[in-house]
Amino acid sequence: MKLKGAFFALIAFAIFATHDVIIKILGGSFSPFQIAFFSTLFSFPLVTFMLMRDDTVGTVKARHPWWSFARTIGATLNTLCAFYAFSVLPLTEVYALIFATPLVITVLSIPLLGEKVGIHRWLAVIAGLIGVIVVLRPGSTDLTLGHLAAGSCAFFSGFVSIVVRKIGREERTVVMMLHPLVSNFIVLGLFMTITYEPMDIHELGGIALVSALGFGAGLCLVTAYRLSEAAVVAPMQYSQIIWASLFGYLFFQEYIDLQTVLGASIIIFSGLYILFRELTGGGSDNTPVLRNRSRASSAASFRVSALLNKSRQK
Repeated sequence: MKLKGAFFALIAFAIFATHDVIIKILGGSFSPFQIAFFSTLFSFPLVTFMLMRDDTVGTVKARHPWWSFARTIGATLNTLCAFYAFSVLPLTEVYALIFATPLVITVLSIPLLGEKVGIHRWLAVIAGLIGVIVVLRPGSTDLTLGHLAAGSCAFFSGFVSIVVRKIGREERTVVMMLHPLVSNFIVLGLFMTITYEPMDIHELGGIALVSALGFGAGLCLVTAYRLSEAAVVAPMQYSQIIWASLFGYLFFQEYIDLQTVLGASIIIFSGLYILFRELTGGGSDNTPVLRNRSRASSAASFRVSALLNKSRQK
């Protein structure tokens, strides 16, 4: 069963990587506001059909309105940053910076969850930050808005994960999934009017495919976590760097350099070490990184943990 969970996780992250390639292709012609808006629009029916199966009595009003609002804003900014970063940066650089999310989760868990972080995890965070510096190469290469967007994506993704850990057990699945979708639709729609470019049927089809891939990858990830423990599934996310290298070379003539490989390796190993420390006790009461089960940069804002909790209650 553990191998089956890892298999479905690998499929999920391969689909996510394909999802990101299409975003990058579309980003050469359209603004991230427009791509994210239409991706959200096409995600609405997919998410709605799934939520129609939720027989829990209640409303879409949040039980923790301020935390829900903060998470919604963070999820919207995360989507925008991710779509922009994938549009303008090499795929491997984007993934390397987004892989810093466990570092952000570890640091934010201190003030927001009351987590006590020991010396081992602090050293892992410091090592991960060194890896980020190696990837960015300040002084030797120009740092662009795309790098800021990718780094911001890691921050907002980490923040969203912490808020989900804080209020997720008390908020309904429909609240956690629909609120970010509505926010994306309204906020990105307003900004899209400034940069809108007409799209033909093939380009609209590409955006619809982005939504379908994000949704399908989310379902595969749910299956993976149902079949295996988080300790088996979570590390599979780093397989995206392999797909990024392959797709970047095949479709965009991107060549991964030694510094990006070195920096990404440091970031990945630091993230894996944090996972290991949480798995083995390591002084972590909340295990926030281990319980980060969603890839928040999808416009569908797929919340895996809510679906898992619901299925386990039946």
